[in-house]
Amino acid sequence: MTSKTLTALLVTALLPLAAPPAIADEAIGSYLAAQQARADNDFIAAAEYFTRALTEDPGNPAILENAVVAHIALGNFDRAGPVARKMRADGFQSQIAHMAMIADEAAREDYDALLARIAENRGVGPLADGLILAWAHLGKGDMRTALGHFDDVSEQRGLRSFGLYHKALALASVGDFEGADQIFSGDSDEPMQSTRRGTIAWAEVLSQLERNDDAVALIDELFRSDLDPEVQQLKDRLLASEQVPFTRIRNARDGLSEVFFSLGRALLSDTGGAYALLYSRVAEHLNADHTDAILMSAEILESLDQFDLATKTYAKVPRDNPSFYAAELGRSESLRRAGKTDAAIEVLDQLAKTHGDIPSVHVAAGDLHRQSEDYEQAIAAYDLALELYAERETDQWFVHYARAISYERLGVWEKAEADFRRALELNPEQPQVLNYLGYSLVEKQIKLDEALDMIERAVAAQPNSGYIVDSLGWVLYRLGRYDEAVQHMERAAELMPVDPVVNDHLGDVLWAVGRKVEAEFQWKRALSFVDLENPSPDIDPDRIRRKLEVGLDEVLEEEGAPPLTVADDGG
Repeated sequence: MTSKTLTALLVTALLPLAAPPAIADEAIGSYLAAQQARADNDFIAAAEYFTRALTEDPGNPAILENAVVAHIALGNFDRAGPVARKMRADGFQSQIAHMAMIADEAAREDYDALLARIAENRGVGPLADGLILAWAHLGKGDMRTALGHFDDVSEQRGLRSFGLYHKALALASVGDFEGADQIFSGDSDEPMQSTRRGTIAWAEVLSQLERNDDAVALIDELFRSDLDPEVQQLKDRLLASEQVPFTRIRNARDGLSEVFFSLGRALLSDTGGAYALLYSRVAEHLNADHTDAILMSAEILESLDQFDLATKTYAKVPRDNPSFYAAELGRSESLRRAGKTDAAIEVLDQLAKTHGDIPSVHVAAGDLHRQSEDYEQAIAAYDLALELYAERETDQWFVHYARAISYERLGVWEKAEADFRRALELNPEQPQVLNYLGYSLVEKQIKLDEALDMIERAVAAQPNSGYIVDSLGWVLYRLGRYDEAVQHMERAAELMPVDPVVNDHLGDVLWAVGRKVEAEFQWKRALSFVDLENPSPDIDPDRIRRKLEVGLDEVLEEEGAPPLTVADDGG
């Protein structure tokens, strides 16, 4: 089954309400403000304005449904539930309203209500409803019927992995670890995907079967040496011969939480974050300990530019949770993107005190300092990260690359070049590294043939990257191959039409081939795109103005640079 087909199964009932009644005149202002807030993914404002519109037009189904969406997105189920129930009482069918009521019934462990709801076709879609039905029967103690419904889901084309995964969790939750292991390890036409949560669950099952060695082998096979604190703690307990309890799913309510989490994760790539957020919020509501659901909600909010909400959601993860460090890294990034750089740095400083043995903590600190142009602090943080990494660990190339950029910005070229080349040893065809090193060599006007080779390889890997195509045009310009440079610089300008550096470069190349009027036009464009309040170190507005006054040839002479000279042999 394709991902589009799966998405269709999950959102079948999420259809526009037929011809919603006209909105009362007095509610129009609040409704329009609410619609704008919804378009901006501003869930706080949307909830406020839709609620205000409801006081003026309480029977409007479009307003009712949008209010439910906003409240679920905020995790406010105590406010979403009453609005959803009003929709039901008024006779309106809505998948979102059903989702809110299912969340309420599952949280109260009212499994009879859930079973009646699915029987009356008041669920959230065929796939979700089949899994909800199974877990509700398990909640009532009817394991035989529950397993039958898990099998029904598994027999649907393309849904085998979902049904088998939840069946295995259900068996483990009632102590049938042999049955769970048989599913996790069994062959099928559509085997279960190896997910992080599924692997941890299977490892716990194996430990309950006194097969710790097999559990360790499973972890090593999937995660190799790249273990986060939770997986490392699990592995340490297994190596210490401890019989690790099964903790993934403790009861039917946890199972229902897992339904919404796993389906939300499946939806994320196809429907956009706003809809998947509803699923992750239900998962959080049903299992406050579902850290992965909390992190998923926070990451979605961050992707929607709702940084304050993301920061608050990341903060839900308690300090004693193994995923606390990941939540704090996310919280720091949300604060940074919200413009609260000092607060972001403080989060990472505190995290370094409690989780200083995790390389990614120092990498994040280095990235933040580098983005703040505090390159010395960035280098110090990257140094700490590299001391902690295992030999040739996969992420090392990036740390060398980032540290190289910091050295380059400080003018310490020898160390910068060494780090760039080390990054390429670890990841030989990485296009960003090839481009940055190649471009730097071009700017220094050294090793130009090698620079050209690097940049050509980078372009081959990422032909639609404006920065990289710009680099190719620029190295050809530096080599005096002006005619060849033009096509690449024009292509770069097409890919990045408002970038001042690209337009400035295009102007120079056009001047070099005698197209001086066009060159001046490009320089003027470059100036218009310069952020004068926060100028990039890669662009010099005064130099562009001087080129417009006297031309590129005169500027090069004033700078003591070699004059424009066409390469004799084109190479």
